Amino acid sequence: MFDPISITASLSVASTAFQGIKKAFMAGRELEAMSQDLSRWMGAVSDIDNAHKSAKNPSLFRKVISGKTIEQEAIEAFSAKTQLEQQRNDLRTFIQYSHGQSKWDELLRMEADIRKRRQKEVYDKQKFKEKVITIVALVIVLSVGIGLLGLFVYSLMGLDRGWWLSD
Repeated sequence: MFDPISITASLSVASTAFQGIKKAFMAGRELEAMSQDLSRWMGAVSDIDNAHKSAKNPSLFRKVISGKTIEQEAIEAFSAKTQLEQQRNDLRTFIQYSHGQSKWDELLRMEADIRKRRQKEVYDKQKFKEKVITIVALVIVLSVGIGLLGLFVYSLMGLDRGWWLSD
């Protein structure tokens, strides 16, 4: 999205954070000590989910300006979501095994809060910015089109040759 956080970059952030979480679990660290990595992972997951939704229903601006085809974006988002689902399953296994179901449920609530916050702070602003850019672009295109049409009509009517002056 349009100053997009690219799917590839988000997946890289998620994978890096997940590797940190995994190492921390292997070292026997407490869940609270992994909060920074968990937060980064959840933010990246949220970004990819948003990119996936947006690839399903792209705006006019994205259809015209995007360097990738809509199909490429959708496939990239789907692939990233698949990788994240595997990470989520591994994370659930780690947490449920070491801390129990209640910690997993708590983590899911925290993830929902992060998604809501990111929706307000990031995605809504991106959508607004994209709408403004689309409207400005349409106004410019329409203005140029109307100007060219006026110029064409002007030249057809012979206004440039002084048709109003009688011989």
